[in-house]
Amino acid sequence: MLFGAPVYAPPRQPLCTARLLLRPYCEADEAVFFKLLSENRERLQPAFPSRVAAVQTPADARRVLVGFDQDWRTGRLYVFGFWEQTTGHYLGDISLKPTWQEPVTAEIGYYLSREAEGHGYAREALAAAVEFGFREIPGAARLLIRCRSDNPRSCAVAEACGFRRANGRTRRWPGRSQPEIFYYALARPQ
Repeated sequence: MLFGAPVYAPPRQPLCTARLLLRPYCEADEAVFFKLLSENRERLQPAFPSRVAAVQTPADARRVLVGFDQDWRTGRLYVFGFWEQTTGHYLGDISLKPTWQEPVTAEIGYYLSREAEGHGYAREALAAAVEFGFREIPGAARLLIRCRSDNPRSCAVAEACGFRRANGRTRRWPGRSQPEIFYYALARPQ
């Protein structure tokens, strides 16, 4: 599939894991989406500056969620919120952003609330996103994750799901004292 070609929009169906329900957001999720970002703003800012900047008010949260719906329909970005199945507690989100140039690649990003960290939820959500990516993104040859070097938990999640550091590549921002960015890749299983 080449850039500019019509893009297939996968069905907006939930994904279930042993403990999680992952589903595309709906407008009714505005309050929990806004609350999680508000309560975790400082810790999410370094890795998700655009998301944090875009959601300053509940009205912003609503606009972003509506945008996610449009992004899904156009194949620009597939975003899932995820909830703990037994309690219904909102934990975070995970997204896949495909490139529609050959070879098709999708970059995955994820975050959790502070309270959800350390329980294996990110690993469980990532495993579901990997399955979705290779099953639903036509021609997806590989999946990518960027992790900040000062976030070893995120690096460990990627590695636990089979991602490997891509040629040891890192990126350091010139003139900034920011951490390096590690790139992880996972090829489509043969």
